[in-house]
Amino acid sequence: MILSLQFAAWLLCVYYVAVNLIYAILLVQSILATREHRRLLISLRHDRSLDAPLSPPISILVPARNEQAVIVDSVTSLLALDYPEIEVIVINDGSTDDTLGELREHFQLLTTDIGYIPAIPTGLVKTVYISASDRRLVVLDKITCGRKADAVNAGLNIASSPYVCVIDGDAMLERDALRRIMAPALSDPTRVIASGGIVRAANGSVIEGGHVKEVRLPRNVLAGLQVLEYLRSFLVGRQGWARMDMLLIVSGAFGVFRSDFCRAIGGFRAAAIGEDMDLIVRLHRHALNTGGDYRVAFVPDPVCWTEVPSTLHALASQRARWQNGLADVLWRNRDMTLNPAFGRIGMVAMPYQWVFECFAPLIEIFGWLAVIAAAARGALGGTYFLVIAGGFLLSALLSLSAVLIEEMVYHRYNRLGDLARLVGYCFLEPLFYRPLNTIWRLRGLWHYVRKRNSWELLPRTGFTRPKPKPS
Repeated sequence: MILSLQFAAWLLCVYYVAVNLIYAILLVQSILATREHRRLLISLRHDRSLDAPLSPPISILVPARNEQAVIVDSVTSLLALDYPEIEVIVINDGSTDDTLGELREHFQLLTTDIGYIPAIPTGLVKTVYISASDRRLVVLDKITCGRKADAVNAGLNIASSPYVCVIDGDAMLERDALRRIMAPALSDPTRVIASGGIVRAANGSVIEGGHVKEVRLPRNVLAGLQVLEYLRSFLVGRQGWARMDMLLIVSGAFGVFRSDFCRAIGGFRAAAIGEDMDLIVRLHRHALNTGGDYRVAFVPDPVCWTEVPSTLHALASQRARWQNGLADVLWRNRDMTLNPAFGRIGMVAMPYQWVFECFAPLIEIFGWLAVIAAAARGALGGTYFLVIAGGFLLSALLSLSAVLIEEMVYHRYNRLGDLARLVGYCFLEPLFYRPLNTIWRLRGLWHYVRKRNSWELLPRTGFTRPKPKPS
């Protein structure tokens, strides 16, 4: 019995070491990718490709369900984007609040006779509106099917551009975000089929007219820990995987996709709860099956600002849903795992997702219980806890590396106090946030087994605005 407990405890230790080593590899790849991307931007500026009026048009799809608190700011920021030709398509997916009313009031929506053809089957679209104040804005009012993917497909059906950009209804893009995220497609238009950008937490920042005027780290500790998590996930994780051509997810909060490829695979899978990862895995499958030479790119600097959950309940629901969606995608595409026909996607990326993402909550909780039981029996010596402490420090250093990349390259958080708190979070996160996240993710796996996969709504408080000046 004691030997079994010792084995399980050391297995958890080895698992943590493996996770940190993988992230160390991703960190190196991320640093190289950052240098390459900055050289690309310089070359594109020299030939003025980013500012060219012939840059391909983009349809921006905004699925919105009960986004009354943030939808006006979000749409305002989209219409002000610095890009030659866009159309903004908001899909009001059965909102029970005043999302549609807010859009009507602020953008003077008019009912149109534009025909809606459901080439990709979706829930019933009741009305198509167009803005009298800005003809680039189209709003679809549809009956919800309880799935974000169904709402996005409705927008895809009416989109007229060769590229579609999908963002959340609570998100705002920086003015040059589209020009930057399109850099890989402009430099390699035949191969790039999708491109993702970085998502950052807007909580605590000052928002005015749909734009971030001053970046601040949120005072809420839970939101602040998510800022660190997003930095590590995007600047290290996704950038590293993309450089190795093994990126399996482009965030549903901000991604650009070739319309023809999306339609070729039947759009977003309507039943998917993790619709962003599901789409990318299916795009990989389609491209590899058809023998095409392709890329799924990641761009680290076109920023999308979003409101992250600030309560334990809301965050727990979000992370459970993410894990639920991950399990769903992996199980439905299990034939790709360890299948040489799918190259590095099947042989490396999919197994990583199974072992270090999907099964991680089970492995970690089983390991914690084994460590507690073994320690209670005095079966673990000082060497074990030294190794665990070393793993903790390595994890913190990897998070510090993400903060360092942020500060040296992108420099969004200019306040010394904000940077000091971010550094502190690097050491707090493994002790506090990661164990909670593991429990939430385990709950998501249980939801998947129980087939609970509806589009759960998160409470919105709205973006921070500057205080009115005294009269």
